[in-house]
Amino acid sequence: MKALFITAPKTCEFREIECREPGPGEVRLRVDFVGLCGSDLNTYRGLNPLVSYPRIPGHELSGTIEALGSNVSPELVPGVTVLAVPYTSCGRCAACLRERPNACQHNETLGVQRDGALTHAIVLPTPKLIVPHRLSARLAPLVEPLAVGWHAARRGRVAAADTVAVFGCGLVGLGAIAGASAAGGRVIAIDVADSKLALARAAGATATIHSGREALHERLQELTNGLGPDVLIEAIGLPQTFQACVAEAAFTGRVVYVGYAKHPVEYESRLFVQKELDIMGSRNATPADFAAVLHHLEQSAFPAEEVITRTVPFAQAAEALGQWDANPGSVTKILVDVTQ
Repeated sequence: MKALFITAPKTCEFREIECREPGPGEVRLRVDFVGLCGSDLNTYRGLNPLVSYPRIPGHELSGTIEALGSNVSPELVPGVTVLAVPYTSCGRCAACLRERPNACQHNETLGVQRDGALTHAIVLPTPKLIVPHRLSARLAPLVEPLAVGWHAARRGRVAAADTVAVFGCGLVGLGAIAGASAAGGRVIAIDVADSKLALARAAGATATIHSGREALHERLQELTNGLGPDVLIEAIGLPQTFQACVAEAAFTGRVVYVGYAKHPVEYESRLFVQKELDIMGSRNATPADFAAVLHHLEQSAFPAEEVITRTVPFAQAAEALGQWDANPGSVTKILVDVTQ
């Protein structure tokens, strides 16, 4: 069977690989759809420090069970559609011992530290599979990136009295917007693309700021009665947005970083103490986040079809990565139909 490898920055090729038989507690999936995400784009660009080449990308996936190993749940039978939780956890590190395996020190994510799902079949352990009973195979790959954003909103302890500013309206940012809105927060979405701001409103934002043509500080002050947002979630990964979160936060506010800054960030560190800020990282997502997002999508409470920029057949996956690299602002989500 074929798999798409990124063999070096901006270089892809299809190669033939074998898919092993599933062992105890495993199943083999026929891969149906794979969502391309920012980490895949950064791998393509050579900007993902966690990746070594060659690497099969893809960690947002849905698939159909083809074959079973032993000791598999009765729910998991051939023909059932599943989505995958793409992370590992060691069970021994400090994060795992605190029952926060999403932040496992030794995590290996599909398509990042280990080969991913842009291939025709993959073997996965059954504890990492979720049956999306009322969600199609096409939409199931949206769950993981939305869950990452939902987790960031939970890290920010968003409550009904909070005004929440979300920087970046890609799928992770939209997940944060949906999660914050579901928790009762009043959400301000910030981006430089009108199309993404429109999606943000559909996902639950009550106000938007186009930071490319509006003065960010003045608009945030206007929208918060001069106090600043209570919670700020950074889902872009730029030094200037990292800095803006601290600068714009209300006194005693909470800052949550889910994006990775690609360059060192300099801060006016007195604001950490003067404002008594809670500054937090947010990594991956928990089973509770996956369950919450799946329920949210099954209730049609999210513009799922609208966030899919385009769907391409498997043979055009490399071309789609190149086009995304050339025009990143034009894409919210690319789906690869591996069955085509």
